[in-house]
Amino acid sequence: MISHHRVGCWSNCHRATWAAALVLAATMVDVLAAQTRLPAIPESQLSAEQRAAIAEFREVRGELSGPWHAIVRSPGMLNPARALSDYVRFNSSLPARLSEFAILITAREWSSQYEWNAHHGLAMRGGLRPEIAAAVAEGRRPEGMAADEAAVYDFCIELHQNRSVSDATYARARELLGEQGIMDVIGLSGWYTLVSMVLNTARIPAPENATQLLEPFPR
Repeated sequence: MISHHRVGCWSNCHRATWAAALVLAATMVDVLAAQTRLPAIPESQLSAEQRAAIAEFREVRGELSGPWHAIVRSPGMLNPARALSDYVRFNSSLPARLSEFAILITAREWSSQYEWNAHHGLAMRGGLRPEIAAAVAEGRRPEGMAADEAAVYDFCIELHQNRSVSDATYARARELLGEQGIMDVIGLSGWYTLVSMVLNTARIPAPENATQLLEPFPR
């Protein structure tokens, strides 16, 4: 059985704490917006290398947004990172219901407000049930998951928290997702961990009126 490290905390909290923390998280948005460490670089201040990297990026994905404004500080990283993002997000072997689920789990593990907000709606449109996302947001193992959802959840939680995956969890994931599916789950977890690191370091907040996780950004 998987032991989620936040379950004990949540089981002893009052629901009033949840409401109060949501208010706190919402107020953090405006404060953190003023503290963004790596905002968009003004066009006049872009280096030649940054301009070239952005031009290549725009041909495939359009304008920079969110973490990409920070990543372009290392222009040689921008498009290789974009290529990995393109694969794991749009072209992996997993249906959107499972790939977006893996992204939400990563966003919760890193308390990444921007990432959670960006992918919560996509997960719902992909077929993930709202109550499953709500349980992840509250730091508890969702009830009533489909077999493949449980395989993704257990695999991701063990990988994030234990830095490894047990034989039983691996075998279940291999049976339900296949070896390519396992690699795609790892790719999603790894890529969105990098994105969360960028977002949390740069202090890039979610938009106003966004769906907020309980915990604010690390300070």
